[in-house]
This record gives sequence, C-alpha cells and structure tokens, in this order.
Amino acid sequence: MVRKDGGERVLDLMTWGVPLQGKPITNVRNLQSPFWRNMIANPDRRCIVPVTDFCEWSGEKGSKQEHWFSLPSREVFAFAGVWRPTEQGKAYAFLTCGYDGDSATHIVGKIDPKACPVILHEEDEERWLNGDVDEVRALATPFPSQLMKVA
Repeated sequence: MVRKDGGERVLDLMTWGVPLQGKPITNVRNLQSPFWRNMIANPDRRCIVPVTDFCEWSGEKGSKQEHWFSLPSREVFAFAGVWRPTEQGKAYAFLTCGYDGDSATHIVGKIDPKACPVILHEEDEERWLNGDVDEVRALATPFPSQLMKVA
C-alpha cells in the first residue's frame, strides 16, 4: 500500500482485512460507521491500494464465474483505502460505494449490484491522502463505466 509518513509517500506491506471482532473486514461500505469514521477522518490512516485489475463473481454457489475488471488507460490504478496497526502488523481495507441511479447500468453493477471498489482518478490520489474528510467522502463514487473493461 502507499501511505503518508512524515509528509512523504511510502510503499508499505500490509495485510488485507482490518480485524473487527476477530474477523478480517476487507471492504469499507458504511463510511459513517464509528469503526471506519476515525480512519477516514485521519489522513495518516488513509492509503492507496495499487491494483492492476480486480475480480467480481456472479452465479450460484458451485457454478460461480469470475469477471475481471481493469482500466485500459492505466496499467496500475488505485483503490481508496484505510489502514491501522494491529497486533499482527498493519492491516488495510478498501472503500466500496453504491451506484448513482440504477446499478444495472454500471459495468460493475451488472455483476455486483451492491457495491463497487472506489477507484481513484490519478488527480484525486493526493486529495485522498491529504484532503479533509468532506473532500475524501466526495471521492466515494463509482468510477465511470466507459473508462473500464471487463473480461
């Protein structure tokens, strides 16, 4: 993950899944939850999660299909994430968001109608790491479908 340390960006190895009541939570869906609210409000607890693609699943148990999403214009792109120290080391989760309007019209919503990862535009990465809480909450929107592809 990429996080800020003393004003500088640092690359850091972290475990996916922030522990909550003994279970790793990998996705932040409720930004108003007291558990996540402090991490989102504190720039020192925000991170960028570099990814090349991500998978969503469809179908019934036993016959599920993978759907891999990517951004053709960016080999590596970033999810908005939060992190915290744990007894086992640093752990992170990435933000997800609902869809504006009907999920059936969004490229990810056609597969997962509940939520999609918050993908940051390159120009929003610094704002995610340093912005005030209202600025960063405004970034929790679906990435434009026309800029994505699914395989």
